[in-house]
Amino acid sequence: MNIVLDGNLIRITTQFETLNSEWMKNFLNHHCRGMLFLKNAVLVFKNDALESIRDKFLQQASKDLASRNEFALDFIERSLLKCKTRPIRIELDKNQKPESVKVNLYVYDKDTVLISLLSPNAWVMNYFRSQLQVYVERGTDMSLVLDVSDYRAKARLDKTLNKKHVLHYTIEYIYDNHFISKLYSDFASFSFGNLAKDSVIDDERVKFYTVLECPVGASKEILKRNYRKLAKVYHPDKVIHEEPHMLNHYTQKFQMIQEAYSALKKVS
Repeated sequence: MNIVLDGNLIRITTQFETLNSEWMKNFLNHHCRGMLFLKNAVLVFKNDALESIRDKFLQQASKDLASRNEFALDFIERSLLKCKTRPIRIELDKNQKPESVKVNLYVYDKDTVLISLLSPNAWVMNYFRSQLQVYVERGTDMSLVLDVSDYRAKARLDKTLNKKHVLHYTIEYIYDNHFISKLYSDFASFSFGNLAKDSVIDDERVKFYTVLECPVGASKEILKRNYRKLAKVYHPDKVIHEEPHMLNHYTQKFQMIQEAYSALKKVS
């Protein structure tokens, strides 16, 4: 493991063994709502209510680093605690190869979705919790049951599932042929065909609707209204002076919105 005070960050680079240690996972479990999941890292922000847990985490990280490299523990600990208000970036050592995690998706009905891991993984599960917490009805360390009765919940779910890489894991989603048609069966009465009876749906087109946060088969007026609203919110110029990762996030989201609207206005 390596710890660097990098600008306004505490950057921790480590291996699978440490990432999956109990003290690391305990810190993660407490901060899942205050983390930003980047492509190859997670960024944990300060939370005054969890200050003692953050202190213990930095103390344990100091011990781990000192024991592995025969460094002076007191010096490392003092240095980290002095900078404890800075965001903590945790990333996998580049020499470590990402691992694959299989995630099963199941639809009980149009309002209820089950996300379950085939094997325990705190990092991936906390990613789902951080993105979908408001819709979680119940859950365990390996599964979440979601209430997706509102189309905004479906849009949030789709956005979450579009991410295939979480820190050092590649996610492989497993679902049957009826997953999409059952999930969106309540939109069967819209002008976009009878999705529930035919069990046939254009997955890509459904994603475009969810990107624009509107029901499948929505009218041109609704598409245009949502497009204008979202384009205004996610225009890259709004964060031009922010950190690079924020600018990249807004740029990618803005491009997705443009692509979705361009595709759907031709068929609505």
